[in-house]
Amino acid sequence: MIGDRWGVTDAETARSYPCDDFVAAPTLQAWRGVTVRAPAEAVWPWVAQVRLAPYSYDWFDNRGRRSPRELAGLPEPKAGERFTTAAGRQRGRIVSVDPGEQLTATIMGAYLSYVLVPADQGATRLLLKVVSRAGKLAAVGLSVGDLVMARRQLLNLKRLAERRPPPA
Repeated sequence: MIGDRWGVTDAETARSYPCDDFVAAPTLQAWRGVTVRAPAEAVWPWVAQVRLAPYSYDWFDNRGRRSPRELAGLPEPKAGERFTTAAGRQRGRIVSVDPGEQLTATIMGAYLSYVLVPADQGATRLLLKVVSRAGKLAAVGLSVGDLVMARRQLLNLKRLAERRPPPA
């Protein structure tokens, strides 16, 4: 499918993700990934902070409000809590969490999993998989749109996690 992969290896697309448990026979499967030059302990708080803002193109999906550039010291996310805030409104719901390892949520009919995988030299692979049962045409649109937004989000999270040592 157009736009279904960015920054991931074949092995990363072949692995199982928690979102796979929520959508049988998805019409959309999209994978995104980035290497963060920081340990998972420094990356996780930024993934968990997606609850406050989208961290993608703030001018578009956050009505120009800048996603926070400092950690807010949020408690660990829990299943059932809201997933994110965008355009001043709460969006989606967290469906599964393993703190420090993965956060899975649903938003706009799709399920997505952020997965942190330790990599060489203290780095972390930040992987994102999106699945949906959208119609074929909608799935293509969702894949391309998500590629643009998720790419920006992952690169922003990468930049933020790399700029400081992990929180105490």
